[in-house]
Amino acid sequence: MINVLKKKKCVIYAPANGKVVDLSKVPDPVFSKKIFEGDILFAPLDGKVKLVASTKHAIGFEANNKAEILMHIGLDTVSLEGKGFELLIKEGDRVKHGTPVLKINRQFMKERNIDLTTPIVVTNSEYKVFKSNITDVTTDSVIMECTKN
Repeated sequence: MINVLKKKKCVIYAPANGKVVDLSKVPDPVFSKKIFEGDILFAPLDGKVKLVASTKHAIGFEANNKAEILMHIGLDTVSLEGKGFELLIKEGDRVKHGTPVLKINRQFMKERNIDLTTPIVVTNSEYKVFKSNITDVTTDSVIMECTKN
């Protein structure tokens, strides 16, 4: 028999290899922090692309359990107006954890001294978030899980 009362869990993975930094150490207090390596960011969950900012600096996902997840690429990157980013997905696409979603021109970012800290947040307040305690991550590392309250 299927347990219909069981809460669906959203598992959120690191979008790139790198380091996870505690929220209290982030220059922008709205976000938790992920510093990454490489030039490709990957979908951190299984779900749907709900929003892609016209400036390409932020991607909103809806997880299979309806949690809304925002991945904000870099700090103060909205001012770039999309330069230095190449989208590999579009709104409405279904993604699985590990699907390439964005390519970043690291040289362009370095030349402009852009902080590529990539906050990932659950934006709907009715979800309880459980963060992992790991700091060194790969794209197979679970960094958070969330369930509806």
